[in-house]
Amino acid sequence: METIRRYFKPAKQSFFLLGPRGTGKSTTIKGLYPEALYVDLLLPDVYRAYLARPERLREVVLANKDKNVFILDEIQKVPQLLEVVHSLMEEKKGRQFILTGSSARKLKKTGADLLAGRALMKHMHPFIAAELKNKFNLEKALRLGTLPVVLDSDDPTASLHAYIDLYIREEVQMEGLTRNIGNFARFLEAASFSHGAVLNVSNIARECGVERKTVEGYLHVLEDLLLSFRLPVFTKRAQRVTAQHAKFYFFDTGIYNALRPSGPLDRPEEKAGAALEGLVAQHLRAWIDYLHPESRLFYWRTLAGSEVDFVVYGKDLFHAIEVKHATVIHPKDLNALKAFGQDYPEAKRTILYRGKEKLLKDGIMIQPCADFLVNLG
Repeated sequence: METIRRYFKPAKQSFFLLGPRGTGKSTTIKGLYPEALYVDLLLPDVYRAYLARPERLREVVLANKDKNVFILDEIQKVPQLLEVVHSLMEEKKGRQFILTGSSARKLKKTGADLLAGRALMKHMHPFIAAELKNKFNLEKALRLGTLPVVLDSDDPTASLHAYIDLYIREEVQMEGLTRNIGNFARFLEAASFSHGAVLNVSNIARECGVERKTVEGYLHVLEDLLLSFRLPVFTKRAQRVTAQHAKFYFFDTGIYNALRPSGPLDRPEEKAGAALEGLVAQHLRAWIDYLHPESRLFYWRTLAGSEVDFVVYGKDLFHAIEVKHATVIHPKDLNALKAFGQDYPEAKRTILYRGKEKLLKDGIMIQPCADFLVNLG
């Protein structure tokens, strides 16, 4: 695939760039900083050298006085380097450090707070439709997701399964994040049924044959490895009693599809509906990170049962979005957004669907999902 311009905006000061493997962190950073000194900690010999002597980084930086930008790729592999980076930053020599990572777990453990205030926190996501432009295909995205490493592959389906195996083997098993890799694999499959829904931890524990606290630990592993996220409930100025629990999503629709088993008792529309909602979720999340970092993403659900899939809320944004896996929108499909509008008349309201017409009904914009995603940004 030809080079695609990402919506990611770098910072002038030092920064962390976190994102799951295969999202294009290294490719993007190398393109933005072609003259930087680049340290790839995924290379076995480089990894061993810096693990044995983290202070080697100081020697390398001091020896390259013509360099102002230093990239440490997959910094979580040798988190001890953070102390060296902190020391070099303290010297205030005008150097910029870019620290990429695909796991927040080790960085948390070893104190990424060490660089608090000196290094910004940024994120990289799978491609969004606005980046792919005319290469974006909704059906393909629903099936394969939008991970660059998958879309660049000659066999995307095989790449998806290999990607999951890579994470289980390298990030989970080798790092000792769980003692029983079989239980974790069963958990991944069980969790896939909760994509786009509130997790029932007790049910998942029962299906996997493990304790509830084990499942809770697995969920933290997924989030620390940036493979999943949760959406909190929008409760600002609530006029109705709202739900309390967050909704769960895998970070990429292709990963969800690869994990979610299909059998004769499954309804195809259930899986397809969750995939569509997840695709919109990952797009909104990336769009907010790249272009509206002051905003946050929520969902809204009342105890009476009204639910709006997404609420984007920020200084200059207030947008409620409902996603329907249907080609026709019926009057009852507007009910949740109408209820939301009664409580929050300031909000812009949109329904995304699989139809082709753009309509306005009762102050609610009805828009084809593909068009919305391509124009997001």
